[in-house]
Parts: sequence; C-alpha cells; structure tokens
Amino acid sequence: MTTTDRVLTGERADLLQTIGKHRGFLRQTVQGLTDEQAATRSTASELCLGGLIKHVTSVEHRWARFMAGGAEAMESEPVDWAGMFRMSADETLTGLLAGYAATAARTDELIATLDLDASHPLPVAPWFEPGASWSVRRTLLHVIAETAQHAGHADIIRESIDGAKTMG
Repeated sequence: MTTTDRVLTGERADLLQTIGKHRGFLRQTVQGLTDEQAATRSTASELCLGGLIKHVTSVEHRWARFMAGGAEAMESEPVDWAGMFRMSADETLTGLLAGYAATAARTDELIATLDLDASHPLPVAPWFEPGASWSVRRTLLHVIAETAQHAGHADIIRESIDGAKTMG
C-alpha cells in the first residue's frame, strides 16, 4: 500500500502537504528549461538549478535513510559533496527530476508509516550538537526547511536566467 492508497489525516497529512508544497515550488522553478539552462551558473555562486535539484534529492535521500535506520544507514553510501551542486554533462534535467520524484515517493512512504517519535543519534559532525538525537518528526522538519530554502535559491537563479519567477 502506498501513500496514494490511503487517506492520511492530522500531523502526517500536514507534513505531506507541507513538504509537497515546497517540492512543488522547486519543481515549478525549473519548468520549461533546457538542460543547458538548468546547468547555467547565473549568479556569483556555484549553484545552478540542476545542481540544486540534485542536492535536494541527495539531502532528502540521506535523511530518509537516517529516519529509517539512523546515522549508520545515512552514512552507508558515499557522497560527492562538491559534485552534488553541479549538473554534469551526462545528466539531464528530466533525469534529475525523475530521481527527485523517486526520492520524494520513498520519503512520503516513511512519513505515512514510521513512528514520528522514533529517534536516532545524529552522525558525529561539527555542525551537530554532540550526543544529540533527532526524531523522525524533527528530521522531516529539517528536510522541509532545507527544501524551502533551496526553492528560494532556485527562484533567484531562475529569475537571473530568463526573468521567470515561481511566485509573483
């Protein structure tokens, strides 16, 4: 049974609606772009729209692994930290969006099924409080915030490419 096969209410419905809204803003920002435009650095930063889709996909995938299995599961796959913000010549926007959709579907299943109060110790890293744990709920809030922040970045980049705006 998938999230589309069941009716979720309350907090789970709110989480799905919120993350879905911010994912939608991000996807809307890249609508109608060519692969070349999606790979374009249009601001002083290293960011491009394809790279943002790639980054958000990677971040959501890693945190989904954390929610399901803790820090060990999260860190069990290698990460290309520098490359995750760039769109390589062999990548297409269509392919990156398909990967994002698959990751989103997996996260949505976790939202529908995991105990939101279950928690795991965070990975050891200088940006996390030593010894802290995050619940599934707290992790989802982090993913939502990350997605919303990057949707805003994407809007600025898109506007500097061709003047299009996600909102307004």
